[in-house]
Amino acid sequence: MARTDEQPEPGRWVDAAHLGALAEESLAGCDIIAGFTEEPGRITRTFLCPSMHDVHQHLTECMRAAGMSVRVDAVGNLIGRYPPLQEPAPVFLIGSHLDTVPNAGKYDGILGVVLGVGAVKALAGRRLPFAVEVLGFSEEEGIRFRKPYLGSLAVTGRFDPHLLQMSDSAGITLGDAIRNFGLELEQIPRAAYPTDRVLGYLETHIEQGPILADLNMPVGVVEAIVGQTRLWLIFEGNAGHAGTLPMDRREDALTAAAEFVLEVEQLARITDGLRGTVGQISVDPGVVNVVPGNARLSVDIRHADDSTREAAVRLLLQKGEANAAKRGVRFHLELESHQQAVPADPRLTDLLAGTTRDLSVPFRRMVSGAGHDAVIMAALTPWTMLFVRSPNGISHHPDETVLPDDIMIALEIMVHFLFRLAGVSR
Repeated sequence: MARTDEQPEPGRWVDAAHLGALAEESLAGCDIIAGFTEEPGRITRTFLCPSMHDVHQHLTECMRAAGMSVRVDAVGNLIGRYPPLQEPAPVFLIGSHLDTVPNAGKYDGILGVVLGVGAVKALAGRRLPFAVEVLGFSEEEGIRFRKPYLGSLAVTGRFDPHLLQMSDSAGITLGDAIRNFGLELEQIPRAAYPTDRVLGYLETHIEQGPILADLNMPVGVVEAIVGQTRLWLIFEGNAGHAGTLPMDRREDALTAAAEFVLEVEQLARITDGLRGTVGQISVDPGVVNVVPGNARLSVDIRHADDSTREAAVRLLLQKGEANAAKRGVRFHLELESHQQAVPADPRLTDLLAGTTRDLSVPFRRMVSGAGHDAVIMAALTPWTMLFVRSPNGISHHPDETVLPDDIMIALEIMVHFLFRLAGVSR
């Protein structure tokens, strides 16, 4: 590619003082956005909830200050565009998600967006031979509608119109949620990027685990994202009086579900690399003196090898059926979603690793045990991912944290990566 129109000073492209200021600004942005929540006192921000308007307003101001134009697509993705040296030009995408799990931390998802804005701001007006667009995806976690990646599905042209009929716990359909946010359903197809105009995608994200902290390394370069299956299951028995129904006559849905929960844990413990989690369980009627008639639960199964994950899912469903039959209850698979393991693009990943190495930053090549928007973006364009250390290894929790020096390092890597992608040598 052509060189930029303005050559920076020899050595590092951005001086330490400027990087430090941008890192502080990024962390302050995470603090501000943490206050935009559905639940006072807790960070909870699901797909197109009212507080997402505040997130958009704040980030729009930040993006414009970095020299970007800003738009919102029809599923609520916020997009800032930094123009190229000259038009027409391809686009390189940087992004992550704006939604959270209930009672979340400050950095999961949002950190990648504010760092994308910070990296553009670090360019200080210097143009590249491609545009840079920073995406704040409206939804990744799959909390409100039990369907993850709604934002990136639209960007990649894979948003199924049938999803608009799905309902949340309040009975609001996905289509109505989009309309209520002030968006037009008819425009959803226009959210898709043309594949021939996109150079690639970079996602910067906290690790959400302890590996980098244990190794005392600030960053990691992700080579693949594990495959994931989500199941929503029902054990259906019959409710009865807790005091009068004999133990041998009970059709207790919860006891069957409880035994199943332990089997999920046991299988994950004995299968190398497998992660198995029951994250939700609800009981009906949920009264202290009534034998539970129904138990609903979620199951999350992950592994880097798809065949191992798929075998584990089959075995667990068989165990669910067996548990139900043994206890005289019925077992139903209510909903399921599957995501294959996704390798990162070798060329972009080598470029990211090489950039990190040239900056003398210690790093680890690693596999992500968590799902990310990059899983979906892989259908559109080559992708790579930079992990930032989680000092306590905790995520999806208020104790989630990062180190300011690591944020400064991540910003410098991102800026140098963009220059190297543009063909500018130091």
